Amino acid sequence: MKSLVVYYSRSNITKKLAENIANKINADIEEVIPKVNYQGKIGYARGGKDAITEKIVELEALKYDPQDYDLVYIGAPVWASKAANPIISYLKQNEGKFSEVKFFMTAGSSGFESSFKQMEKYSKKPLKTLALTTKEVKKDLGEDKINSFIE
Repeated sequence: MKSLVVYYSRSNITKKLAENIANKINADIEEVIPKVNYQGKIGYARGGKDAITEKIVELEALKYDPQDYDLVYIGAPVWASKAANPIISYLKQNEGKFSEVKFFMTAGSSGFESSFKQMEKYSKKPLKTLALTTKEVKKDLGEDKINSFIE
């Protein structure tokens, strides 16, 4: 099965998880990069506001076309109980191009379920979901959950 791991990460937590998944399943990996800057304190505030309003942002050019893959793993951090809007922008930009999807999210503590539902709204029902806290990713405490997710 040909797989692609797509992710957005502001603080490298979701990036670490995405790379772990991609390495385990030998998948291509694509980082979603928004043209708007979400770094620093101002970027953090802008990100929360944009997530709440589900603002669609322009993205840098993508390397891979999701319709070329049997399964696309899609990951993002939770911002204000929503999926980070760069990943929503990616889903919107690629609507109708996904054969099968699995979603993974990272967050300080909560907001996973509402974020998964939001992502599904812009793509399709995922085969599986994975929710890991920042602590679980940083300290490598989620390996059993990751292994179950990629089965």
